[in-house]
Amino acid sequence: MTPPLLQREQYGKGGIGRWYWDYRDQRILSYIRDEKNILDLGCGEGITLAKLLQNFPDRHIVGVDFSPEKVNICEQHQLPVHRGDAYALRLEDHSVDCCLFLEVVEHLLEPLQALQEIHRVLRKGGLFLLLFPHDRLFKVARIGFLKFKEAFLPSGHVKQWTPWEMQETLGRVGFAIQEMNCLPFHYWWCSLHCLVVARKK
Repeated sequence: MTPPLLQREQYGKGGIGRWYWDYRDQRILSYIRDEKNILDLGCGEGITLAKLLQNFPDRHIVGVDFSPEKVNICEQHQLPVHRGDAYALRLEDHSVDCCLFLEVVEHLLEPLQALQEIHRVLRKGGLFLLLFPHDRLFKVARIGFLKFKEAFLPSGHVKQWTPWEMQETLGRVGFAIQEMNCLPFHYWWCSLHCLVVARKK
């Protein structure tokens, strides 16, 4: 079995991969304004979670991940995290002002259930920041930058979402989309990610 790529190991290599991750996170964090209670759901190894804490030191911020290994890595870096399930969050209704859901939805067998759970814990008008990748472009880009190992490793993704399908799905769940941005370029066909900025109706 091929071992998964470790996020911090890849990030630590620097280069264009780190530059793009920082650019991506800068765009995501720019949408956070006055939200006090922030949830990073599926926080992975905590790279973005650490930036949240650095940029918003006066907020209540917590990361949640299903993987014990990733939770352990976050704890080693003194990050506020606990193990949890996106399908059944141990949070009260309407208790979260902002939820980040970054590169998680494509891994889920029951994405609608997770999106409904996020809708439950967000307050009315709460901010939802969702990011999903364009797998085909990622593979092409990695080959182009001679990252052959990364290009041909299994992604673990269950589904390739498109912006139009995500827009329809979030509308059904009860989110009002404010913006949909393809990163780093304007068009989905030549971009690596889609960033969705939505609010709970």
